[in-house]
Amino acid sequence: MTADLSQLVKAYDVRGVVPDQWDETLAELFGAAFVQVTGADAIVTGHDMRPSSPGLSRAFARGAAARGVDVTEIGLCSTDQLYYASGAFGLAGAMFTASHNPAQYNGIKMCRPGAAPVGQDTGLAEIRELVESWIDSGAPASDATPGTITQRDTLEDYSAHLRGLVDLTSIRPLKVVVDAGNGMGGHTVPTVFAGLPLTLVPMYFELDGTFPNHEANPLDPANIVDLQKRVREEDADLGIAFDGDADRCFVVDERGEPVSPSAITALVAARELARHGGKGTVIHNLITSWSVPEVVRENGGTPVRTRVGHSFIKAEMATSGAIFGGEHSAHYYFKGFWNADTGMLAALHVLAALGGQEGTLSALVAQYDRYAGSGEINSTVDDQTGRLAAIKAAYGGHEGITLDELDGLTVSATDWWFNVRPSNTEPLLRLNAEARDEATMTKVRDEVLAIIRG
Repeated sequence: MTADLSQLVKAYDVRGVVPDQWDETLAELFGAAFVQVTGADAIVTGHDMRPSSPGLSRAFARGAAARGVDVTEIGLCSTDQLYYASGAFGLAGAMFTASHNPAQYNGIKMCRPGAAPVGQDTGLAEIRELVESWIDSGAPASDATPGTITQRDTLEDYSAHLRGLVDLTSIRPLKVVVDAGNGMGGHTVPTVFAGLPLTLVPMYFELDGTFPNHEANPLDPANIVDLQKRVREEDADLGIAFDGDADRCFVVDERGEPVSPSAITALVAARELARHGGKGTVIHNLITSWSVPEVVRENGGTPVRTRVGHSFIKAEMATSGAIFGGEHSAHYYFKGFWNADTGMLAALHVLAALGGQEGTLSALVAQYDRYAGSGEINSTVDDQTGRLAAIKAAYGGHEGITLDELDGLTVSATDWWFNVRPSNTEPLLRLNAEARDEATMTKVRDEVLAIIRG
């Protein structure tokens, strides 16, 4: 096939339509390039439930083994289960998933040993260059003795590791509705939750990479409507939704109301700081609520602000020795999990926090949800640079207003802030705004949208 790798290799991973943009032949080349760039002599692979995942994963393994590398296949798994295997075994890894994308998509999330990320600046650009050079002629022959491809089940060990990071021994009985969205949460939740005093109400646990019920992207409000309704019908204590590869979790309270990922970040940060004696660094990206650094400081920690994106968070986690990190997109990163993101561990923290006291989840998270936020609003624009310049001109130079360009443009005042970031892959600008009250947030949001869409 003729492949356009500029459309396939993203900032953090490989992702595209199968077989239009990539196929097993290309996956085999990626396997060979991955081991050449990382220098690995053994790797671990896993895959989600998409129809194309087993074939792509095995092709990648063939490409790696042909260059003398032993491959451990853990088969069906969540992305954080692959990170567990990478960390526990000390192996570079590759996870085959397109997360929340539609069924025709697939991708590869790659990491070095210890779940260290492989992104554009940490090897992915070199992998792309190698694959591009091999597309017409194939990977050059290797003198190495071909490696082995073996299988290993890690689900029980992964579950035990997570349960060892959260004290769940004294929680009260809880009724929890879990929407797996036909994704990998349906595979991992029954084992991780086994033995806990939980009444589990499963939704869409059947593994089906065609996503027959709704997209496996819980950040889109349309995709949690079923969960909200079921929580209310069941009179449950809370609801949890996972995305397709189950590395993100989204929470709704006993009323069926969504809980902000920033509130979850603050809640887990407070718990992790308590576990570390009230000391430690917590990473948050610049889209998270003001409440996150406030709660971190109140609990004795040091907040560190960073760009959006898991490679930036993980790099800062490693540099600063942070104990925890959170993003507005419901990615949560833990020092005890090799600085990698795991929605399942965040979910266990929520269960432990709720089950460790008698109140409702809405009452519990109220202390962490202090401001009015817009959520992320995407606008299609013809000229990202020009629109950002117009926003900068409109707000720059005013007393009491500060601008910074760590990631897009962040404009801050005493009572509000907003950030506008360009998408790396689409002609979009993404707006997030927050204020001390709803009326101010609405005013700021609408003013900025008028400039973006003007």
